[in-house]
Amino acid sequence: MPAMSPDTTATSVADATRHVVQEFLAARMAGDVERLVELFADDVDWLLADNPAVPWIRPRSTGVDCAAQCTELAEHTVAEDARASVDTFLVDGTDAVLTGHLSGTVRATGKSFAGPFALRLTVEEGRITRHHLYENSVSIAEACTPS
Repeated sequence: MPAMSPDTTATSVADATRHVVQEFLAARMAGDVERLVELFADDVDWLLADNPAVPWIRPRSTGVDCAAQCTELAEHTVAEDARASVDTFLVDGTDAVLTGHLSGTVRATGKSFAGPFALRLTVEEGRITRHHLYENSVSIAEACTPS
């Protein structure tokens, strides 16, 4: 069997990363927490600015806790108003970066939030080991704060 060239190896790693990220997005959209638990590594480098005003935004580090963020978000927001679109999906080896726009409505206040986001994921051995989300946290905090 001929040895794989570095370009072929890089393409294969990028393809595997892309596949896992696509599975992650599908599971998020479906609210499939069991699948998310399978996709997250046992230990995850999770970054999302801690925000005491927002119940679903807090430090996390285990795959189970990271997957639970999906359930917590659903408990606190109006499902019919939730929107997310991906404008860019870049993959380089084990890293993926997605940019787009998200919006929603907080159930407790009836207030809406919206803004751009960037998500950096790292996939190693078929599981997500890094989840860094950058979003309009001010808009989300304002939507969570009663008038």
